[in-house]
Amino acid sequence: MRWTSPHGTQLPDWRERTLLMGIINVTPDSFSDGGKIPDPEVAADLAEKLSNDGADVIDVGAESTRPGATPVEASEELRRLLPAIRAIRKRLPKIAISADTYRSEVAEAAIAAGADILNDVWGAAPDSAETNLGTVAARCRCPWILMHNRTTPVYQDFWPDILRDLRMAVNRAEEAGVARHQLWIDPGFGFGKSHSENLEVLSRLSRISSLGLPVLLGTSRKSTLGKVLQQPDPLLRGAGDAACATWGIQQGAAMLRVHDVAAIRPLVKMADALRRGQSWIAE
Repeated sequence: MRWTSPHGTQLPDWRERTLLMGIINVTPDSFSDGGKIPDPEVAADLAEKLSNDGADVIDVGAESTRPGATPVEASEELRRLLPAIRAIRKRLPKIAISADTYRSEVAEAAIAAGADILNDVWGAAPDSAETNLGTVAARCRCPWILMHNRTTPVYQDFWPDILRDLRMAVNRAEEAGVARHQLWIDPGFGFGKSHSENLEVLSRLSRISSLGLPVLLGTSRKSTLGKVLQQPDPLLRGAGDAACATWGIQQGAAMLRVHDVAAIRPLVKMADALRRGQSWIAE
């Protein structure tokens, strides 16, 4: 079965091609674009540009998840997030919108405001005390992206631990009543892992895609790319973004979460064609 929106929005089919999720951070402190979206109409402008550039999903977040970021209260997250979602939905009534949140009260309000998908950075974290979104996702019949994360990044045996965490998260989601066809998994590149562990999880991403659920991969502009490239400016890590995107597709990623959709889209088209080989058909 295809994943479905609680609003009836037509969600793109990840089985046909690699999808692109465009990033909008309505935060003052995100690592590469904090403070650049001062009001909901600017968010809608950026969403329209990302859509025109080829984004299939617009991901809107209102709390920075960069290392060392100051947590915000749910009330502040709602104050930032809901007007942006409403403005984007009004401007782009057919685009798929994802709410980047881990709080159940924020998730429910975001869906009511027009969000189609929940993108949860603590969804596959076995040691997190954060509220589980399973009840909301099940009741609202909303797709739920479960990202691997750990509050304490310590692994007894890295790959068995990662895969066990993800399997347990999927089991918890299904036990909460979320249909399997509504679930995605995310390896959590940049979350609860060292630089070398981030590279390891991407290098062998096929181990995660072999779990049988579509995989969202988010490496765009992250610090591990800066470390490898010796590039402190996140805006100048485009070569790393391109390499991670093409490698991720070859390893089975179904959707890429990126800042610069226009730059990544042709790479995705080429990587998809190479993956299909002789079965490729021109559009």
